Amino acid sequence: MESPDQDRTAESESQPIARRIERLSLHLSPVPRPFSGTDDDSQLEVLKCSRGAPKISVDTENLSNYMRGKHREIQERVFNYFNSRPELQTPIEISKDDHRELCMSQLRGLVLEAGVRPFRALLEDPAQYFAILEAVGSIDMSLGIKTGVQFSLWGGSVINLGTKKHRDKYFDGIDSLEYLGCFAMTELHHGSNVQGLQTTATFDPFTDEFIINTPNDGAIKWWIGNAAVHGKFASVFAKLMLPTHDSKGVSDMGVHAFIVPIRDLKTHQTLPGIEIHDCGHKVGLNGVDNGALRFRSVRIPRDNLLNRFGDVSRDGKYTSSLPTINKRFAATLGELVGGRVGLAYSSVSVLKLASTIAIRYSLLRQQFGPPKQPEVSILDYQSHQHKLMPMLASTYAFHFSTVYLVEKYAEMKKSHDEQLNADVHALSAGLKAYVTSYTAKSLSICREACGGHGYAAVNRFGMLRNDHDIFQTFEGDNTVLLQQVAGDLLKQYQEKFQGGTFTVTWNYLKESMNTYLSQPNPVTARWESSDHLRDPKFQLDAFRYRTSRLLQSVAVRLRKHSKTLGGFGAWNRCLNHLLTLAESHVETVILAKFIDAVESCPVPSSRAALKLVCDLYALDRIWKDIGTYRNVDYVAPNKAKAIHKLSEYLSFQVRNIAKELVDAFDLPDEVTRAPIAMKSDAYAHYTQYAGF
Repeated sequence: MESPDQDRTAESESQPIARRIERLSLHLSPVPRPFSGTDDDSQLEVLKCSRGAPKISVDTENLSNYMRGKHREIQERVFNYFNSRPELQTPIEISKDDHRELCMSQLRGLVLEAGVRPFRALLEDPAQYFAILEAVGSIDMSLGIKTGVQFSLWGGSVINLGTKKHRDKYFDGIDSLEYLGCFAMTELHHGSNVQGLQTTATFDPFTDEFIINTPNDGAIKWWIGNAAVHGKFASVFAKLMLPTHDSKGVSDMGVHAFIVPIRDLKTHQTLPGIEIHDCGHKVGLNGVDNGALRFRSVRIPRDNLLNRFGDVSRDGKYTSSLPTINKRFAATLGELVGGRVGLAYSSVSVLKLASTIAIRYSLLRQQFGPPKQPEVSILDYQSHQHKLMPMLASTYAFHFSTVYLVEKYAEMKKSHDEQLNADVHALSAGLKAYVTSYTAKSLSICREACGGHGYAAVNRFGMLRNDHDIFQTFEGDNTVLLQQVAGDLLKQYQEKFQGGTFTVTWNYLKESMNTYLSQPNPVTARWESSDHLRDPKFQLDAFRYRTSRLLQSVAVRLRKHSKTLGGFGAWNRCLNHLLTLAESHVETVILAKFIDAVESCPVPSSRAALKLVCDLYALDRIWKDIGTYRNVDYVAPNKAKAIHKLSEYLSFQVRNIAKELVDAFDLPDEVTRAPIAMKSDAYAHYTQYAGF
């Protein structure tokens, strides 16, 4: 039953002056708290060594089954194949050229010997394709990327941007690896700004061909995977130029994709007019042969235009179902969103691997302890828990949000719904940017958490960090992608005030614009009981409130600065604000999907474990941005203190089931391959590796 003070507060919401007076009076005469609890350290159970905290019983196998879902079998098939072929395991020390050939052998073995067909999975069951990608990336991240280049980028561009004639001609060759290919979009001078590409494809009506040309050094295709050694075809993105009878001579129809053979299918020699150069040794992913391509008046048949969104007839007339260059460009890029989905999903698998190694080692490693007593596990130290337990919670949160993303992507490919397309595009941009940035930072934390042993190459952190680092750049620079998310939020915000509807991901903004932006309730701002703080409604409301306030405030700033600086200048002036808005929105989506996953878990013990981890994720994120909530009195000082204490206590509890939580990732020793993380006698494995 609500207290009289709560009733009075509700009645005064429409009376700003009375409300303000009441809020001030509450500082002098606080209302009785509706939940049980007392001040300070007694509000929460006294924080104690994690080994003394109550431990939840976790059925690891059941939790693992819930997380890995229906595609566990195909992943086991991948792992079993590579376990049976030790010669295909990537050694710690390997040259660039040897690594490239090994990676190619791994891919051929996967497809031709193990019978795993990623390309068919991509088209028939995208969720299975991403499960395969996760498994092969655990074997060697270079293999995961090379698989993605062949099937998702090269193959995906042919299938998604082309029409039936292209599928009939190229599908079997791409699927069987006979037609190894590249995705030639990025140029030396243009990466993120795809509309600024300079490569041209000029139609010649006399020969019924397109002429592909690199007009200057800045237009050389750069960082093209599969180009340096193995690729035979490339899907080349170029400006389609049509001859005209006016003074201009040609008309630019915008960026389109073309199939361009680059090597002879039989001899593998570079074809006339094609120049291929090696991009050389990289920071990581040296199993992928990145190259640079220059085209000198290379002629291709008109049929090699991937013509789903725009076509050229024999007499040189252009037709499209989409009326403008911008709409065609958006449709083209929208069909390539699978690459971002794959990177977000794969980045989570890297985070699982790194956190498994770091946590298993931290449970094993013992240092110091009370006088004349055994040394304690380093994971019993609060500082170590602070490093690794919120990270473990985030790993679980990211898992469920990227599983949701894959489900939405699969639904989009079947339905071709325009609104769902837009939603998946924004969601994939946000999750790819947020998750890959978080994983990149976490890899260094995991290395540090393992001390000197984490610096040994055999324990994998260096390789994982170097291979994963580029995830923040390719398939869209993370800063650029977050700006796309912010732009989408602002568009939704504007349409809301024009009577429009919100797409699925932004639905919560309908309510938040009306409710969350009102003055914070002075009663609930002070509630600090554990039950209240662990209530999913409180947690999600807090995340949504922050996003809504950031959205409203940046919209006001943009409107103000655009008057003097123009649109571009105003955007740049508010850029950090916009990035914070985008990250806040992504975190809100992540928490919402985690809460859904907890509530959907059918087994009580697994649900309890997930609830604990979810609470830690939510409260840790709120605490990390507590200044935002304090600045607007959304959280009173006593409540902020309670959030901090409870998040520390939850870290202790998560530490108690950390072994079970990482075991639920179901990464066998053959996959982790780090001696310090072996499930049995890790030190013996490590000394054996060193030659003792």
